[in-house]
Amino acid sequence: MRYWLAIIVSFIVGWAQAGEVPLAVVVAQGFDGKPPTVRELALIFKRKMLYWENGNRIYPVNLSLDSAWRRDFSLSVLKSLPDAQTQYWNNLYYHGISPPHVLLSEEAVLRFVSETKGAIGYVSACAADNRVKVIFWIERSGVMSSVKPEFTCPS
Repeated sequence: MRYWLAIIVSFIVGWAQAGEVPLAVVVAQGFDGKPPTVRELALIFKRKMLYWENGNRIYPVNLSLDSAWRRDFSLSVLKSLPDAQTQYWNNLYYHGISPPHVLLSEEAVLRFVSETKGAIGYVSACAADNRVKVIFWIERSGVMSSVKPEFTCPS
């Protein structure tokens, strides 16, 4: 019971912390491949899809475990909380598959993605800038779309 209460409280706190701004799934500005489907996006972040259609290696990056954005991304795309994925990664580790790299800030994600061929990550829509190309928008409701939703960034 305490476990579920902690999950609910952390979700509510994260929701309030992040506001109504959607997530932006980003790749390098020069990305010219076909964007992944929602299903493929999950496979990429579970490290079950390792290469883009053109043969380039995919380098997914996550935000830190305590990030509200990571929690939202995990719930929307991977259908589980980041903490619940620990056993999954422990099992894959013994098969030589490591989880996506973890970066500590949205700026770090933007830099890594913009400078690393094949990289993909996510940031708040307000953090996305001209260094990256947004290929998916994930609204607070969990709805994913390639069409930019309306939102207002805090000033």
